[in-house]
Amino acid sequence: MARRRVQESCPVCYMNRLFCICDTIPTLALRTRVCLVIHMNELKKSSNTGRLALRALVNSEMRVRGEPGETLDLSDVLSERYRTFLFYPSKDAVELNTDLIAADPRAVQLIVPDGSWRQAGKLLYRHPELKDVPRVKLGAAKAPKYYLRAQHRPEGMATLQAIAHGLGIIEGARIEAELMRLYDAKIERTLQARGFRHRGVGISNLRPPNSRRGE
Repeated sequence: MARRRVQESCPVCYMNRLFCICDTIPTLALRTRVCLVIHMNELKKSSNTGRLALRALVNSEMRVRGEPGETLDLSDVLSERYRTFLFYPSKDAVELNTDLIAADPRAVQLIVPDGSWRQAGKLLYRHPELKDVPRVKLGAAKAPKYYLRAQHRPEGMATLQAIAHGLGIIEGARIEAELMRLYDAKIERTLQARGFRHRGVGISNLRPPNSRRGE
C-alpha cells in the first residue's frame, strides 16, 4: 500500500501549507499586552490557537512551561507599567468588564494559560510568583458556533476565542472582530483540510466521509 504523502505545515500559521491562513492574520499593535504561557505539549498540536493569536498581536510574548527538568519563573513578566491579570476562570476570579478596566489608567497585561484545563489550572498553584495577581474571567459565555476540540466545561472555548473576547472588552469591538475573523478562518480551513465543506458543526463531533471509527 502506498504511503499517504504528508504535507508540510506553514511555519507561521502552523496549518497544512495547502490551507495556509497567513493572508487572514491581522497586525494589531495594542496598548494591552498578552503573555501566553503555553504547555509544551500544545506546541505539537495543529488545533492550538494560542500561538496563532500571538502572530496577530505585536505587543505579546510566549513562555513555555512543562519542559522536563526546567522550572519556569514568570517573575520578570510582572511590571508596574502594567496592570496584570491572570486570565483564568478560577473560583476567585472576577468578571473582566469595562468598569474593572476603567478603575486604573495603566495599560493591561493578560497572562493567558494555554493547554488542557488540568494543565492551565496548574499555573494557579505551581507559580508562587503569581499568587497576588488578580484572576479574571469572561462574563456571559459566548459559545462558539464551531470548535476544534471537544469542550467538557460550559465556559470552555479556544484560546484565540477567549483572547478575542477579552481584548474586545479592553480594546474595543473592532479588535474582537479582527481576531474572531482569524478564528473563523482557522475553523474553516481546518474543516476543509479534514474533508468537510459545511459550516456550523463541531469538528470534534465529525468524521471525514467514509471513515471508520478508530482510524
